[in-house]
Amino acid sequence: MLIIAEKPDQGATLAKQFKTKKNQGYIEILPNDLFPDGAYVSWAIGHLTELISPEKYKPEWKKWSLDTLPMIPEKFQYEVTKSKYKQFQVVKSLLRKAEVKEIIHAGDAGREGELIVRNIVQLSGSKKPMKRLWISSLTPKSIYEGFQHLLAEQETRPLFHEAYTRACADWTVGMNASRVYSILLKKKGMSDVFSAGRVQTPTLALIVKREKEIEQFVSKPFWEVIADFNMEGGKYQGKWQKNQETRIDDQEMAEKIAAFCKGKDAKVTDMVTERKEFLPPLLFNLSALQATANKMYKFPPKKTLDVLQSLYQKGIVSYPRSDSNYVTMGEAETFPDIMDKLSKYADYSPYFPLPQPSILHNKRFVNEKKVTDHYAIIPTEQVTDPARLSDDERKMYDLVVKRLIAAHYDKAIFDYTTITTMVDQRAEFVSKGKQKIQEGWRKVIFNNEKEDEDILLPNVEKEATGKVVKCKVKEGKTQPPKRYTEGQLITLMKTAGKHLDNEQLEKVLMKTEGLGTEATRAGIITMLKDRKYITVQKNQVFATDKGKVLIEAIGDKILASPEMTAKWEQRLREIGEGKASAGTFMEAVKKLSSKIISDAITASNEWDFSQFDTESIQRKSSKRKGSASLGTCKLCDGKIVDKGNFYGCTNYPTTKCTFTVSKKILNKNITQATLKTLLKLGETDVIEGFEKGDKTFNAALFWDEQSKKVNWKFPKETNVYE
Repeated sequence: MLIIAEKPDQGATLAKQFKTKKNQGYIEILPNDLFPDGAYVSWAIGHLTELISPEKYKPEWKKWSLDTLPMIPEKFQYEVTKSKYKQFQVVKSLLRKAEVKEIIHAGDAGREGELIVRNIVQLSGSKKPMKRLWISSLTPKSIYEGFQHLLAEQETRPLFHEAYTRACADWTVGMNASRVYSILLKKKGMSDVFSAGRVQTPTLALIVKREKEIEQFVSKPFWEVIADFNMEGGKYQGKWQKNQETRIDDQEMAEKIAAFCKGKDAKVTDMVTERKEFLPPLLFNLSALQATANKMYKFPPKKTLDVLQSLYQKGIVSYPRSDSNYVTMGEAETFPDIMDKLSKYADYSPYFPLPQPSILHNKRFVNEKKVTDHYAIIPTEQVTDPARLSDDERKMYDLVVKRLIAAHYDKAIFDYTTITTMVDQRAEFVSKGKQKIQEGWRKVIFNNEKEDEDILLPNVEKEATGKVVKCKVKEGKTQPPKRYTEGQLITLMKTAGKHLDNEQLEKVLMKTEGLGTEATRAGIITMLKDRKYITVQKNQVFATDKGKVLIEAIGDKILASPEMTAKWEQRLREIGEGKASAGTFMEAVKKLSSKIISDAITASNEWDFSQFDTESIQRKSSKRKGSASLGTCKLCDGKIVDKGNFYGCTNYPTTKCTFTVSKKILNKNITQATLKTLLKLGETDVIEGFEKGDKTFNAALFWDEQSKKVNWKFPKETNVYE
């Protein structure tokens, strides 16, 4: 058998419980009970393949022209990514071995994993039978049981159709929309590439909409009247109200109310106490965990996913890209053992013994009907001491563990009290407080320390009388809407821009409709940053002028509609479930692409960008084309500029100066900032993530005066060939 994993470390994890022999690009599993004839394990490096570029379908599509739009291939084609060709050849050679009789597809158990491995097999030309490994954690037990219960490949084939359709749809809409808007905006003086897409554009539209709300907001002053009461020995504060509104637009009126109330008699006319019960929060899916990690630790969504992936590959948490908040009874049966192991560690021992030793029959958490491809993100039975993890891993593991521990706790109970006090039978004041009756699960999870503080009111009776001891006027100003945090943006994408209360939000967050999927939302936000549509400052998301210009150009057309994209995502899911036709969906995509083009051309006659700094967009564009110097050449007195795919010397036309630095080295982008550091200091900081074959490594770049070229400098005790 040939086992094909999605990533090198996952392949190594699948193989490590067997006796093995390592080779370049693959591992050989020696014969054992599970594989009597032995097996090979190889891997992709994420996506080894990509849809081909437009000009490879038709040469005339290379030119960016309105005359060539829409570009709609008759049949979409994949090719091997150049930087990963070597690993593809390793897998292809293994597939052609005569002793390999069967393939085990061991990509991530989701639609992208399905696409990655099947594309490799298809491009290799192999027709060998295939089975599917489908697991939600990388513990030895889960891996072993997964290999014992392999699925027939046709069971997950619809997921491949879903992923393939998604990729083709995104190519069609993205390529055509990006070209038409880039071409038309260039005519308006902005020579930059304006990328548009099925998911990124509606997401950007939501950010720009909030930016407009903030810009157009006019702050207004208001005043509130605050009174201190002494009611038969019970002291508390109240806020004047009329028709349940506490804000007064007129300062003079507020001052008159305060003056009137000073020293007056007062009486408690109403006192209501409402008891509210709060169930433990649902288990985490990826979106909820990204939102929580951003709120607590300011982690960008992509960082949350990366750290989770690391924990998953270590086998200590379940599959990270889950959209479910539930587990099946099979997982719930493992919880007592997991809880027992967790109780041994100092970080978690204060929460034991648990109020509820088992949640096996608690449908808030255990519900097989609500588990989709994967169950909720939970710690696996391979429980780890958090002290042994890195700081980021420890924070993430702690969130996942505490959410599961909290599920074994009782509900939290609060009393919310409202006192209505009448002054001189004319002025009404309201006082609100809360009191914690039962801590419950909040012992494990503290949402917000300020929210947790009790606001206690005295135990006064209805009809109690007393005096206004003091009365003052407090001035305030209305505040504009707040900018989204990255965590809130993830939640906003999940809800497709709907305005929901907390109860509605929880229901929607359990569904899969929205902008993108659990696996793609973090990448979309990163893409918006990379394309200079948004910036993030102190965890607040700002729309740039470039982003505003694009959304202004698109307007309220369907390309910017969150609802349309949410419906598309639902239809893609139906394709993955075998309930909808991919062909019918793609016909709709082709029609939409044509409509996007015609809408843009028609609207362009009315475009007005006078309110935006379009010159700055033009300046940034020209800099990327090489007009701005990035530093002094290390070989001569020339200037180093951006020359497209590489950085080079301005003296080349006259002296043939050979100084060049590629913009991408071993699949790692070399930014202008990095190059400036190299030219100025002679050495960069350590850059993470260079890829050499199936290995990744970290290194700095430095100018080697002896060899007169850019070279590597490895951190101490690091060997790229390990």
